[in-house]
Amino acid sequence: MKLFKFYFVLFCIFCISPYPIAMSNEEAPYDIIKKNEVFEIRKYADRLAVETSTSGSENNFRKLFNYISGRNKNNEKISMTTPVTQVEKNGSMTMQFYLPSKYNSSNAPNPTREDVNLITVEGGYYAVIRYSGRASDKNFVKHLEILEKELQKNNISIISPPIRATYDSPFTLPMNRRNEAMFKVKIN
Repeated sequence: MKLFKFYFVLFCIFCISPYPIAMSNEEAPYDIIKKNEVFEIRKYADRLAVETSTSGSENNFRKLFNYISGRNKNNEKISMTTPVTQVEKNGSMTMQFYLPSKYNSSNAPNPTREDVNLITVEGGYYAVIRYSGRASDKNFVKHLEILEKELQKNNISIISPPIRATYDSPFTLPMNRRNEAMFKVKIN
């Protein structure tokens, strides 16, 4: 029953809500440096994001969603962008929402919660494999392993923990979903 309530709330948020909170078309910009049949290497600039880690009973998505819904020091609603990323940091699962490009460190609203922070995600080179289907752990690990093997074959050094990127709401049909597994890499 709890799972049904959770999905019903998400449905309301993404499909019924009169507020402009559905994922927008704005995506973190990048340049493709190298591409083959399995992966691509992208160059990203520094990006401003809001971040939180798992703790307590409230999930990461909800904490970040509340921030962009106006629970910040300016009571400002912020458009959601893509992707939403997850990465393990210091033994905790961390989630980030990237802020629209109109924001920088001086004009972004400060969070009201102590466990939600504005951060700058360091730019650089990222190896990415794109896949569809559910954003399950199993699907992520499967594609992550493929990416890691291809990077090893191509003598590309991985310099970060794995990053999970999702682009669509949970109500997008699995075959239409865009998911990515990525690593920050060192380009020789």
